Amino acid sequence: MMKTVAIFIFDEVEVLDFTGPFEIFGVAGKQGGGEGFFEVFTVAEKPQIAARNNLQVVPTYTLENCPVPDILLIPGGGGFKPDGTPYGTRREMNNEKLLDWVKAMNEKVELLLSVCTGSLILAKANLLNGLSATTHFKAVEQMRAVAPDTTLLPEERWVDNGRIILSAGVSAGIDMALYVVAKLHGKEVADETARYIQYDYWK
Repeated sequence: MMKTVAIFIFDEVEVLDFTGPFEIFGVAGKQGGGEGFFEVFTVAEKPQIAARNNLQVVPTYTLENCPVPDILLIPGGGGFKPDGTPYGTRREMNNEKLLDWVKAMNEKVELLLSVCTGSLILAKANLLNGLSATTHFKAVEQMRAVAPDTTLLPEERWVDNGRIILSAGVSAGIDMALYVVAKLHGKEVADETARYIQYDYWK
């Protein structure tokens, strides 16, 4: 049965954080004329966002009309401007509307995934207490401060807690998505997906 994958996007989201997994889930199972295993869509708080380097993206849904997916992915991206103003995940991690939505979705989805500093949003939603996590190497100390009850494994490209799976920075989201494909449909499908996109890093 085909599963739905919702990818939350926001202003200054790191492009590869969401497009890498989007590609993996989007093409998995379609080699040789198959119909694929996943229906992938984007969701945002507003009807258009400007990703990193001003890539303009129109999401499929907003928080108000997004159907409950089987899998929810929270990507990362962002930091602090010279004047200290937070942007990207550093802003969204304090967005109470988003945190409430993520917590509500967590009660309904089969898998909750994060890429890069998307982990900060899960941490602020109190979803990582007692679990293990990874994140972008430049966000490790901030994660330690935000999630003191979470075991950080910054050297790992992905960490699987069962339902909640997190990846390290940027390109590691591709590996994590391939891992999820393998977890759900077997390593052969993940290997074929990696071959199709010519992602030689996958072993």
